[in-house]
Amino acid sequence: MKIVITGASGNMGSAALRELSADGRHEVIALARRRPEVENAGAASVRWHAADVSRDDLSTIFTGADAVVHLAWKFQPTHRQDVTWRTNAVGTRRVLDAVAEVGVPAVVCASSVAAYSPVDHDTPVDETWLTDGASEATYCREKAYVERTLDAFEAAHADARVVRLRPAFTFQRSAASEQRRIFGGALARPGLLDRRRIPIVPVPSGLRLQAVHAGDVARAIAAAVERPVSGAFNLAGEGVLRRDEIGDLMGAKTVEVPPAVVQRGLDAAWRVHALPVPGSLFNALMHVPLMSTDRARTELGWSPRHSGRDAVNALLEGMPQRAGSTMPPLHP
Repeated sequence: MKIVITGASGNMGSAALRELSADGRHEVIALARRRPEVENAGAASVRWHAADVSRDDLSTIFTGADAVVHLAWKFQPTHRQDVTWRTNAVGTRRVLDAVAEVGVPAVVCASSVAAYSPVDHDTPVDETWLTDGASEATYCREKAYVERTLDAFEAAHADARVVRLRPAFTFQRSAASEQRRIFGGALARPGLLDRRRIPIVPVPSGLRLQAVHAGDVARAIAAAVERPVSGAFNLAGEGVLRRDEIGDLMGAKTVEVPPAVVQRGLDAAWRVHALPVPGSLFNALMHVPLMSTDRARTELGWSPRHSGRDAVNALLEGMPQRAGSTMPPLHP
């Protein structure tokens, strides 16, 4: 199969590139705004194109493809919603327009647990849960917009096979430096994130989350490309991380703090550009649902090889060690 991956140099994209180019079973076209400096990054059979989904021609690149895997996304700058909107919302629409124009038969698009509407319970939800965004955060609104864009595309193009994947928080060691920059900014120096130097961890009361390893997401992407499936699929590693699990992962004592205090502190730091993450995104973290992965297991034949704890541990190990890769977004 000929497969085009947008956002191929990012966290999910680099993992999907490794999976889909393994054993030479597919012809892979990797699309990213910045090409890696290393020739043949990903695999010898991968062909790279430098293109921005928000403005460059996509139809020529997509022509002849059997599937487009759309992973291009900008999380930052959170203070410039016009910038993220152009890539995330306009870019997704342009990808789908190009898919329709040249008749690509299948598109696999990355959504997120943050697209789901908020919950006040711990009962795992399936893919029918509403997708209006977990909070007013820009990231959540844009993920919800992508869901509506996919709805409209499916309604207008019944002949196209559309798969939307909704992963939990996604980590891998090679993306640790990128995620440190995205969520911690300039103040989150690698040395400060060494677990051996952190004796106490404040944990917001009621926090619970799922995580998934990027390699497991990549395996789901490959299954979605190769199998005749359509619709939405939740992806999460085994286990739910709560206060006790977080303390165990950090090797530190934990102290419970009120979520409202954390949110106000993040908002204040974000407004003065001290931290890059607004309190509204923390509010989403506190209210995203736990997800059932039954459909992915049944229809994709997918099961995670890493637990949620494994995925978070990969991040925690990689950040103080400046882990990264030759991919431009993931460079240490």
